[in-house]
Amino acid sequence: MVAKIYRDEEVDASILDGKTITVIGYGSQGHAQALNLRDSGFNVIVGLRRGGSSWSRAEADGFEVYEIGEATRRADIILFLIPDVHQPQVYQEQIAPNLSEGKALGFAHGFNIHFKVIVPPPNVDVFMVAPKSPGPTVRATYLQGKGVPALVAVYQDYTGNAMKIALAIAKGIGATRAGAIETTFKEETETDLIGEQSVLVGGIMELIKKGFETIIERGYQPEVAYFEVCNELKLIMDLIYEGGLEKMLKAVSDTAKYGGLVYGPKIIDEHVKQNMHRIADYIVSGAFAKEWLEESSKGQPTLRRLMEETSKHPLEVTGKAMRRLIGLEQ
Repeated sequence: MVAKIYRDEEVDASILDGKTITVIGYGSQGHAQALNLRDSGFNVIVGLRRGGSSWSRAEADGFEVYEIGEATRRADIILFLIPDVHQPQVYQEQIAPNLSEGKALGFAHGFNIHFKVIVPPPNVDVFMVAPKSPGPTVRATYLQGKGVPALVAVYQDYTGNAMKIALAIAKGIGATRAGAIETTFKEETETDLIGEQSVLVGGIMELIKKGFETIIERGYQPEVAYFEVCNELKLIMDLIYEGGLEKMLKAVSDTAKYGGLVYGPKIIDEHVKQNMHRIADYIVSGAFAKEWLEESSKGQPTLRRLMEETSKHPLEVTGKAMRRLIGLEQ
C-alpha cells in the first residue's frame, strides 16, 4: 500500500477564503499554526480562557482573542489545539453548544475522536491535520520557506469538503511544502501511541537506563557509562535522521558496525517485538485510553510518582553533572 502524499502545487487553499478560522489554544501548536495561517493570508482569531497566561500573548501577537464559546460561535473552521486531557470538558462546556451546522472541527491528534471521548454532532465536518513536529519547529521551518510533514485525515464529511479544508489548513501552516500524508484517525492515533510507548519515549528511555545500569553494575564509572549510552546517542540519532540507518553505519567504525549488526538483534530480539505487539494490542483495544483517562481524572498520581522516580535515577543524577561539565546545563 502506497501512501497518498499531497504537495503544495496539488492543493487549492481558496476554500479558506472569506472563512474565519478559530484556533482554540495558544500553546506550542496553537501559537505556531495561528501565526502560519495568518501569514498565509487567512482570517484567524484565537479562542482562550479569559485570564489565562496565553490571552495577553495572543493579543500582543495581534490576534483578536475571545472566550472559547464566542470564538467557536464566530468560526467557520475550529482548530482544537489544547492538550488531549483537557479537550473533553472544554468541548462539552464551550464548543458543543456553539457548534452549528456546517462548521468544521479540526484536531492535531485523533485520540479523543477515535476513542469516542468526544462525539461531535453528525452535521459538522471533522478532520485532522497533525504536524509531525513540535510547534516551534512548525513555525521556524515556515519562516525559512520550508515546512514539516503532516498527517491529514477526515473522520466526518458532512459538507463534502472536509478533505479540501484539511489540505488547505495543511498548506496554510506550511506542511504541504514537505508533504501531507493521507491517513485515518484510527491509524494516526494508534501508531502515535504505539510509537511513543515502544520506541520514542518508553522504549528509548528503558534502553538507555538498562544500558547504563549494566555498565555500572559491572564496576565501570557512571560518568563513562553516561557518555557511552546517553550522550553519544544524539550523535547516532542525528546521523539516522539525516540519512537513515545506512548513513549511520557508514559513519561508525567497522568494529561498531559488526558488533551492532551481529549482537544488537540478540538484545532487542523477538521477545521485545512480542512485548511491543502486546502493548499495541492493549492500545488498539481501547484499554490504554481508558486507563489514561482514569489516571487523569484522579490528578495523574501515577505519572507524578514515575516522573519523580525517573528524576532520581542514577542516570539522571550523573547526566546533570556531566551536562554541566560540558556546558549544556547551568
